Amino acid sequence: MNQTDPAPEPDVPDPRRRRFLQGLGLASAAAAAPASGIVDAGPAQALTARPDQRAQRYRESDHIRKYYETNAR
Repeated sequence: MNQTDPAPEPDVPDPRRRRFLQGLGLASAAAAAPASGIVDAGPAQALTARPDQRAQRYRESDHIRKYYETNAR
């Protein structure tokens, strides 16, 4: 079997594994920074639609009234 990269000795840690684990730790710290409040994004602003863009979502139609009448306690 021909290998270009010989297997490291059992007692010698693989430096590639160490770099991978260090990178993993840095990535998790970077992902946790926004959740911890370290990064200040500024005040939040609500997105509201103009009155002419708003869709009428709820309409009390006959079948809705019937549902309310039959399920009222």
